[in-house]
Amino acid sequence: MSLQRYFGLEDKRVLITGATGGIGTAMAQACAEAGARLVLASQDAEACVALAASLPRAQAFTCDVARASELEALAGFTEAELGGVDALLCNAGVSGAPGPMGSIPDADRDHLLAVNLLHPMTLSARLAPVMARDGGGSIVLTASLAGLRGNKSLGLYGVTKAGVIQLARNLAVEYGPQNIRANAIAPGLINTSWADAILNAPAAAERRLSLTPLRRIGEPWEVAAAALFLAGPGAAFITGQTLVIDGGTLITDGN
Repeated sequence: MSLQRYFGLEDKRVLITGATGGIGTAMAQACAEAGARLVLASQDAEACVALAASLPRAQAFTCDVARASELEALAGFTEAELGGVDALLCNAGVSGAPGPMGSIPDADRDHLLAVNLLHPMTLSARLAPVMARDGGGSIVLTASLAGLRGNKSLGLYGVTKAGVIQLARNLAVEYGPQNIRANAIAPGLINTSWADAILNAPAAAERRLSLTPLRRIGEPWEVAAAALFLAGPGAAFITGQTLVIDGGTLITDGN
């Protein structure tokens, strides 16, 4: 058996949100290398068009995932251009301003919930019937290590990502009979712009890495590889799970 049988996405129709961030770009590149036909969505129109142009069989769609009307337009575009969808990778997310949950303004709270939780919920509900019509599919939701433990400065972000983890479980139960799988990935500290605040503070970086058994941060391609696995045939009997990509941070006691 070839590796394509386990990890290939040849001619599969894949939609990725948050496609122009560090992890999203790596996901797009990995899926393209695996043979997928892509719709790439991002609020950054220029970057999205450039990314799509750099990949075979990829199309760009500018979308603010916080707006339900734009999610519907994205779903309609994907159906029209690809004829359906075999894998949905909901990767768009925002961390919000740091601070205790009670200090976050209502508008910021609502935006965080809309982007991080309502967007994957809405797109999954919209496109799962399309997947079912064509025999099934895979949904991969980007959660976070923050959704698995408490955090003093990113509490609300963590709450939304915990919701994403539960969303994957519920989608797995609801749509499993239609041969639709749903899983989450939970990255730890990954080498993207989101990590700059830690990486640019030597003391904070040293402390964080001391709590990670592998003693390094992750790379975007390592997260993309996990998403590719869950989206593809090699994970055909895996659903409702959360795959943690954190170098072991979650499982250590810090000693």
